Amino acid sequence: MVIAEMASIAPTAGGQYFWVSMLAPVKYRRFASYITGWLTSIAWIAVLATGSIFVGTIWQGLIILDNDSYQPQKWQGTLLCWAVLAVAVFINTVVSGLLPMIEGIILVLHVLGFVAVLVPLVYLSPHGSAASVFKTVLNEGGWPTQGVSYCVGFIGNVATFVGADAAVHMSEEIENAALNVPRAILTTMILNGATGFAMVLAVLFCLGDPDTVLMSPTGFPFIQVFYDGVKSKAGATVMASIVVALAWCAVIGFLATASRMIWSFARDRGLPFHRYISKVEPRASIPIIAIALVTIIPALIALIYIGSPTVFEDVVSLSTSGLYASYFIPCSLLLWRRTTGQVQPHSAYASEDTETVPELISAFASSDPASEVAQPQLAWGPWHLPGIFGVINNTYACIYILFVLFWSFWPPLTPVTAQNMNYSVLMTFAVIAFSIVYYYTLGKKQYKGPLVERDIGADVVVKDAKRESSGTVGKALQSEGNATNRRYGLM
Repeated sequence: MVIAEMASIAPTAGGQYFWVSMLAPVKYRRFASYITGWLTSIAWIAVLATGSIFVGTIWQGLIILDNDSYQPQKWQGTLLCWAVLAVAVFINTVVSGLLPMIEGIILVLHVLGFVAVLVPLVYLSPHGSAASVFKTVLNEGGWPTQGVSYCVGFIGNVATFVGADAAVHMSEEIENAALNVPRAILTTMILNGATGFAMVLAVLFCLGDPDTVLMSPTGFPFIQVFYDGVKSKAGATVMASIVVALAWCAVIGFLATASRMIWSFARDRGLPFHRYISKVEPRASIPIIAIALVTIIPALIALIYIGSPTVFEDVVSLSTSGLYASYFIPCSLLLWRRTTGQVQPHSAYASEDTETVPELISAFASSDPASEVAQPQLAWGPWHLPGIFGVINNTYACIYILFVLFWSFWPPLTPVTAQNMNYSVLMTFAVIAFSIVYYYTLGKKQYKGPLVERDIGADVVVKDAKRESSGTVGKALQSEGNATNRRYGLM
């Protein structure tokens, strides 16, 4: 909900790093937003790498299920990962104009797929007792207490909710973004939370022997649960194929989100070679170079999987820790702002004087104290939790994120060895260290905080703030891209 509140205040493709620049004290805005931008960018690339290899290896698991003579090879998993990425690139480039319609179809498939999997699983599978579901506890990691085991295992569930900011990075291509982006975030959480909880209960009641499921030759316990439940390879294949299709659709969204995040940060000169990464293909109005970049990096990372899946998992482990760290910084800053009375009511933001809106955003985005003659007051967007409810929710969000970050760095089991060690803490702080070093060596000279074009920025921001349409999909992206290209003399 806190992310939805910030998206309603400033619906921009930059998301977290823009909000940090807007919320942080003037002295620290540029530095804090720069670090946040790098964390968010790298984390979303890691999410894309994780999702593509996940879909590819599930596909491989289905082949194992249906072909007893098949001997899986890791290089085949990498090739399947590349196939997943190729389809995602095709949809995000060649038929990018159909992306909104495709996303609508995906929503329908998501609901129908849930029913198509749940009904046969519950109807055909033998059921365990309520005691086996709600009273049985496992400590497969060998931790000294069940409480520690729970906290370590909890992170696996948290990973399924990573990416709450996905819609935020598409804001400049969404009409009425100040309202529609928060709605999308909340609807997604409610729908996926409800269907996910129902599916978890169904799988637990139909689980059977946990050891058999965990040792499944397919490599994926849920495929084994389907097979044991319906007693048919064909049936299990159809059910698992639905999961593959939906996960593949998620990868399409990951690619769109990651590319917009990279494009936005490059537009604000936060990345090396920003002049090229920020280019927008004029005919399709898509950031084609950013799409290529966020595709090539995961494809190269997938090569690591051939040599060692463990090392691959270590590299992409910051998909959880990196994103949650990028959430914590603006969430904590918003809590500080709202508890000290520094956020005005929405009525101030929705003033009829539209010229004040870009000035407000520009001043908060600027990281140069000398340019801020007068500090404007931050104001709520059209959606937020009022009063004490917002404070409680914001406080809970900060505590929850810290809890997730702390346990996300723990290894999955004991005794801890070099093979089972969780290196996400190393990867996360490596990204932070690199961004700090790069900031003080080169980045500081180029990055001045989120840049707002007064003529173009007013078009995009004012229309969102005034709850008007920003035009057809891609119009805002094209306008901002053209402004960026003009700024650098590339047009």
